[in-house]
Amino acid sequence: MKIERRQARELALQLLFQSEFAPQISVNSFLQVYDNNFSPETIQYAEVIIKAVQAHQSQIDEKISSVSRNWKVDRMAIVDRNILRISIYEMKISTEQLSSKIVINEAIEIAKKYGSSESASFINGILDQISREEWLS
Repeated sequence: MKIERRQARELALQLLFQSEFAPQISVNSFLQVYDNNFSPETIQYAEVIIKAVQAHQSQIDEKISSVSRNWKVDRMAIVDRNILRISIYEMKISTEQLSSKIVINEAIEIAKKYGSSESASFINGILDQISREEWLS
């Protein structure tokens, strides 16, 4: 089966959102709930995203803070900050390093679906700035 990347990103977003309210529950426990709804490849890609975002969260959040001068990461909407985290991982950290254009477009579409009316433009602005910068790991 094929990886449905959009579904994997949305699943990762939902699980990262939930983990902010229940950090004691493991990623695998969350993923088991969705086992029958998605292909194994999609779940596996979502798991890769989630674990990578969690592993690099402080580094990602520092980058978000550096370009969002008027917004502290912890004051951003939970959906917005997790869309940003997923996108920055895919754009700058993942070994695949997907095209910035594709990642930003995906983030905007997901923000329209899950975020507020301002989410898409807010996320677009931040990701556009980050896409132009070098990533120091």
